[in-house]
Amino acid sequence: MNKTQRNQIQKWIDSINEIKEGVESMQEEEEEKFDNMPENLQESERGEQMQNGIENLEAAASSLEEAIGSLESAQE
Repeated sequence: MNKTQRNQIQKWIDSINEIKEGVESMQEEEEEKFDNMPENLQESERGEQMQNGIENLEAAASSLEEAIGSLESAQE
């Protein structure tokens, strides 16, 4: 792999990192909202939807982290 390709991969890594940070920030906001809900609302349909959203955001952040790792390996 040449220097130009490694530089392009680094740009992708930087972009993915930025997206991952945004996803993690949103996840934290949703977790805080959920934690501040009364317990009876946490157990409601709305609470379950929030939990699913939080789990999906967590999975997305994990997948983005995995993509970053793969790209870093490709740079070597």
